[in-house]
Order: sequence, then C-alpha cells, then structure tokens
Amino acid sequence: MPADTRASTSDRLLEAAANLLREGGVDAVSTRAVAAAAGTQPPILYRRFGDKEGLLEAVTVRVLENYIAKKRKLLRQSEDPVAELRALWDLFIEFGFAQPECFALIYGQPRRGKAISAAAETTVTLLQDAIARIADEGRLRMSLERATALFQSCGVGFVITQLMVPAAQRDHEMSEIARENAIASITVTSGLIKSRNTLAGRASALRQVLDDHELPLTTAERNLMTEWLNRIADKRR
Repeated sequence: MPADTRASTSDRLLEAAANLLREGGVDAVSTRAVAAAAGTQPPILYRRFGDKEGLLEAVTVRVLENYIAKKRKLLRQSEDPVAELRALWDLFIEFGFAQPECFALIYGQPRRGKAISAAAETTVTLLQDAIARIADEGRLRMSLERATALFQSCGVGFVITQLMVPAAQRDHEMSEIARENAIASITVTSGLIKSRNTLAGRASALRQVLDDHELPLTTAERNLMTEWLNRIADKRR
C-alpha cells in the first residue's frame, strides 16, 4: 500500500475518533465504531495504533498539536506582553470548552502517555516564554517558574470546574474575572515604573537575564545566584 494511502487511512481514523470523542465521550470511541466511521476495518486500526488506548493517545496528541499551532501564532503578536497573556488565556479556555474530552484526558488523568505529556509540556513552555517577556520588564511578582505554574493551574482549574456546569448555565463573564485575577496574582499592574522598583520585580528581571546572556560565572555560581533570585522573587510580602 502506498505511503500516502497509509497516511490517509490514519488521518481518517484519527478524524473519526476525534469526532466520536467530542460527541460521545471516551465510551463512544470503540475500535469498531471508529473503523466503521472511517470506512475501514478494525484490524487496520490495530496495526496503526495498537489498541483503543493507543488510538486515544494519538487523537489527543493531534488535537493538542492543533492547539499548539494556534498558540504559536499568538506569540509576539502584541507589543504588550500582558495583552499577549490575556490572549493565551482566552485561547486555552476556548480549547478546553471545544475539546472537553481531550482536555480531561490531558489534564484530568494522573497518568498520561509519553506523547501526550510531551505535547502538554510544550504548551507550558510556550506559556513560560510569554510570561518571560513580563519578567524582562520587571513586572512579575514572583519567579518565572512560580508564575507559570500558578497561571497554568488557574486556567486548568477554571476549565475543569466550568466543564461540570451545563454550557447553557455558564456565567460568560467568569472567564474574564478569573483571567484578570490570575494576571493580577503574578504581575504588578499599577504601572511599569513602580513595578520595576519592587524587589520581586527586580529579582525576576535579573533572573531572566541570567538565561539570556553570557556571564563570567561558573555553573555552580550561576545555579546559586538563580536559587537566590528565585527565593527573593517568591518571598511573600
């Protein structure tokens, strides 16, 4: 069988599985139902993906890759890094509401396949890159690592709790409220000049410089300085 035909068959199977997952949940994604929807036979599905778990992982990774592509397009589109962070939050919420079953497989499972974990880690890395722009301006209240983890947790928690509410009953202003609270938790929003005068802001900015420049420090010295700056940035006022 030609390579393009194999690819086409895999694409049809993944598309069929994604549709069944979105419309009927994990229970609807049986190998027989997916094969029938893709116009092929279950043995072909087994050869491509191994079993139902392998198929679900492949579908989830594909959905994540599409989300990652959209996320990359948003990066560096705004001169204001906080505005960019708002756009990234809105995209994440949109993704979670549009793909609830995949979202649950990514963020609601204590154990994930390696491919899903790698793709999910890429989304965190992109978020951290965006927040690093805020750190460059000295506008973070805490270390880059803590800010990224906190903002990510706020987004995931918001989506998971909202998915338990029927779509027709959701408060459409809640996402904006949660977003602004998350941003206020990690950034200084009362003005750039004032933020640069905060100890946490200065520590975060200097911490970011360590990653971006060559410094006359040994590895041990760099690591120690990083530890000190993160500790200062994360010190609760």
